[in-house]
Amino acid sequence: MPQDKKEFALSDFKPYQLAEGEEYMNDAQLEHFRTILSNWKQELMEEVDRTKEHMQTEVNNYADPNDRASQEEEFSLELRTRDRERKLLKKISKTIDIIDKGDYGYCDACGVEIGIRRLEARPTADLCIDCKTLAEIKERQLGV
Repeated sequence: MPQDKKEFALSDFKPYQLAEGEEYMNDAQLEHFRTILSNWKQELMEEVDRTKEHMQTEVNNYADPNDRASQEEEFSLELRTRDRERKLLKKISKTIDIIDKGDYGYCDACGVEIGIRRLEARPTADLCIDCKTLAEIKERQLGV
């Protein structure tokens, strides 16, 4: 089955190979994360386009109420997914701006290095694992 020709897919991701003594968040690392984020953003935008096209072409006026309800539920699910992705797109854009400013890779709460592997797992992370864990504990305790 032929696939759409893509320059990059998140499934094609290659972990960054750290060199011994390499400075944290050097130009090569920043470019690595900028590429990950830009390609992720592109894939999400393509998905938005596919959803828009699908919803415009697949609208049917089913006579059967069950069929109509199924279609409405499918569209509702797609729209909720796209809404979450819209919020993620904003976060990705914000993170790319942080890279451009040279502040990427450091915890917003305590200022320590977040770490290459954590950022590869979650490129939009803005807290180190310790601060994130504390924030989650506080969240559970406060029921927020």
